[in-house]
Amino acid sequence: MHDFYHYVAQSPWLGGSAEYSGLNEGFPYWFNGIVPLAYGLDDARLKIQVKEAVDYVLAHQADDGWIGPENGTARNFWARYPVFLGLIGLVEADPEVYQESVLGALEKFMRLMNQMLKDDHRGYLYHEGDELSEFDFTWGRVRVADMMISLQWMYEKHPRDIGLLLLENMQFLLNGAIDWAYWFSEGVFIKQDLNTLPEDVAVSSPLFPYVHAVNAGQGLKSGAALRRFSHNDTLLESTRRGVNWTFTYHGSASGTVLGDERLAGLSPFYGSETCTVVETMYSMSYLYQALGDGSFADRAESLAYNELPVHMTPDWWARQYVTQPNQPFSQKLADKPFWNTNEWSQTYGLEVNYPCCTVNFPQGLPKFLSNSFVRVGANGLAHAFLSPAALTTTLPSGTQITVNCTTNYPFANTLIYTIAASAAFEFHLRFPTWATSSTRLSLPYQRPMSVQPDSHTGLHAIVIQPGITTLTYYIGPETILEHRANDTVAVHRGALLYALEIGSTNASTPPKDFRTNEPFSNATFPEQARDYEIANTTAWNIAIDPTTLVFHAAEGELGNPFEPGMPPSWFTVRGCEIEWGLWKGVPDAPPVGERRKCVGEAREVRLVPLGGAKVHMVDLPTIDLAG
Repeated sequence: MHDFYHYVAQSPWLGGSAEYSGLNEGFPYWFNGIVPLAYGLDDARLKIQVKEAVDYVLAHQADDGWIGPENGTARNFWARYPVFLGLIGLVEADPEVYQESVLGALEKFMRLMNQMLKDDHRGYLYHEGDELSEFDFTWGRVRVADMMISLQWMYEKHPRDIGLLLLENMQFLLNGAIDWAYWFSEGVFIKQDLNTLPEDVAVSSPLFPYVHAVNAGQGLKSGAALRRFSHNDTLLESTRRGVNWTFTYHGSASGTVLGDERLAGLSPFYGSETCTVVETMYSMSYLYQALGDGSFADRAESLAYNELPVHMTPDWWARQYVTQPNQPFSQKLADKPFWNTNEWSQTYGLEVNYPCCTVNFPQGLPKFLSNSFVRVGANGLAHAFLSPAALTTTLPSGTQITVNCTTNYPFANTLIYTIAASAAFEFHLRFPTWATSSTRLSLPYQRPMSVQPDSHTGLHAIVIQPGITTLTYYIGPETILEHRANDTVAVHRGALLYALEIGSTNASTPPKDFRTNEPFSNATFPEQARDYEIANTTAWNIAIDPTTLVFHAAEGELGNPFEPGMPPSWFTVRGCEIEWGLWKGVPDAPPVGERRKCVGEAREVRLVPLGGAKVHMVDLPTIDLAG
């Protein structure tokens, strides 16, 4: 995108004028993802892009300390939040190059921020005469946890001589924040399907910041982030309650929040916005580190391995705006079941419906990777998010460690660790909540040992001796049926969610301008940038008999596990077509009770990992085919 995409390459942050909203957030979203991507991959080309961007932004810092563009005389803190998250990650990744310049710029900004906040919260709260609207300022107040994280990092790691000023800024931000604990309280949180409520209830001005689905994903971590400053332990309870309620009443089987510009309910024809997916991933990774609940790590993995990849084409050059749990085709819709999207929103493309998801989706996997290893105490290390990954680090105790994890997880459940350590240390492995008692650890020339994880964190500790150690970790999976709305089930095995495999064909066009939905007239894009519609060629109206599920795994190289038609594992199951109509152009809620009956012969169908099933059915009606 730095090479060709106008909302990055010609952003006002880099001296251009291309922006999709007055919030000036296009470049900040991109920067927030490119830093962990560049350094997670150790990619020289991307590091050059990062340096060019940072050099320009810091060289154009205003004399009074403001960073980034302005809209006339209006200043809004919001778009700085993702930029600062990128900057603090950059200091951690490459301190020799960036520490002094970045910290100097941030210190100067923090002094200005202090002056503005003392002046009746300028830049944070709306004031009469501001060129931006009152609604524009809600983003900074409802997403304030992201700024608090940056300020806390500065205070703990590099307070310089502004430690007290940083604390003062945090208090001002806390005082003016939109309070997520209020939303996560009985009688306020909306448990019903919002599409069944009157518009003034579902989108009333006091509640809209909470029911905006991307905010809802970001807000899950808010209580934990604010509690680190306020030490208000009631925020722990409200945070856990908020996670539970959000996924109980507005969550999908893949672990995302259902909703576009507004929360929906549990019906599988609702979609989840791609921005919501990556923000929820970040919230879950933050919550696991802050609160330690093993279920948060499970949710982060489910999003990374199921929900995010199904939003993307296999080459990651096109994305959807919303993806539905039950989405047997990806086409322009004459009607649509969503609250605030256009007719192209569930197709794949460069910027279909709205560009925010294009510049924001790249934070998902890089941040997942950068949070996959965490320190435990002074002489411990945990592999928190299981994945193929490598780490070289020095623990606070001085122990130098290199860890290399070779695995096809989650498409296989064996992880092989090669560990080099200068001294003995505790290595912690996460035991997912879905794992079975067959899970084992093995060291060379020793009998396999059972895993005894901590009941809260799910971590199992093993002492690694100095030198080179090879450790094999096998996680025993089982097939789990999750009961969903409308008497349906979702099929899980290990960290993967399986969906009905549907035959398809696709057609592509040059990218469309989201403002006109017509191809760009005066723009040149790489040949990989295309917009896609996908049509189903096989039936989607299938009910299954879950008692007939049989698991299969392919042998040989993994290949691209997110490529349709080449699943590394699958289920066969007996199913039949049922009468199942459309609602607003997409599959309606499945029929229940006596209305659910076969209209054709029972046959064998396949369920494949969701990430590679670009058209799919996840919430599957059940039927008894024993006869």
